[in-house]
Amino acid sequence: MSNNAIEAEALTKVFNGSLVAVDHIDFSVRNGEIFGFLGPNGAGKTTTINMLITVLKPTEGKASILGYDIAKQNTQVRYSIGVVPQEYTADEDLTGYENILLCADLYGIQREVSKKRASELLELVELTAFKDKKVQTYSGGMRRRLELACGLINRPKVLFLDEPTLGLDVQTRAATWNYIKMLKKEFGMTLFMTTHYLEEADALCDRIAIIDHGKIIVVGSPTELKDSLGGDIITVAIKEDVDITELVERINHVKEVKKENGSYRIKSENGEITAPLIIESLRKEGHVVTRLSLTKPTLNEVYLQYTGKSMRDAEESGDSLYAKRMIMARRRH
Repeated sequence: MSNNAIEAEALTKVFNGSLVAVDHIDFSVRNGEIFGFLGPNGAGKTTTINMLITVLKPTEGKASILGYDIAKQNTQVRYSIGVVPQEYTADEDLTGYENILLCADLYGIQREVSKKRASELLELVELTAFKDKKVQTYSGGMRRRLELACGLINRPKVLFLDEPTLGLDVQTRAATWNYIKMLKKEFGMTLFMTTHYLEEADALCDRIAIIDHGKIIVVGSPTELKDSLGGDIITVAIKEDVDITELVERINHVKEVKKENGSYRIKSENGEITAPLIIESLRKEGHVVTRLSLTKPTLNEVYLQYTGKSMRDAEESGDSLYAKRMIMARRRH
């Protein structure tokens, strides 16, 4: 029996014969871990999930969930997993309780069983007091909790969460994090989640795969990824329009220097020791330091290191914005 709940090999999706959304990715998800796909909008995260949950057929490659091939044994896959999609899918005209029962019906769960499970799940996500209210009266946080309950109705061994806190306020996001942690701790569930929030990946995931333009760049735990940078990051800017790269490289404890947009990104084994040495060396050469900052390795620094750019976590694609507008429009009707 494999220790992996999910295995993917050269998984690829090409749309219209030319648009490569997912490009020959290899990864595995261990039993009982929270595994995250971290990347900006358009990176290929949702397309990967849609292949794994058998909504999309891979163009190339293969993948399995709990030993079931996603292409050849899609029925077994669907009965083994739960899905909490990025969009709100609950029926606005039904109550929370009725929505969960509807999801149970789609799985073919007998009513005497589904009624008991629905009550348990409503209590789990703290919606019991609102179970007989129509979903159109629910707040964004309540809707997200209801989606989570619907995704758990079949008691899945693997749960997929696509951008689980997209559009939620800080307080509701933190509450959602607690539910996700609880699913792993109390039920030993394997969770595969996508996110473009750096702090979310850092707080929740046992391991992270950074994905961009359909390719997996690096995989590791948050600690491993941050340690891979090899030290602290010092950012320096000077008044003069000259290149100080070679000067800084000669300073003790400096491991790497990169010039970026008029400033210098310096990697050091010990930033607290190196920063004063940099200032002293630059002043001796007559340079005026206009800015200096010291940061410990973060996932943003990791993303910058491996992709060459900062995470575009504040940006949304036009398609994403359009989808959210349509969702909000449906809520108003």
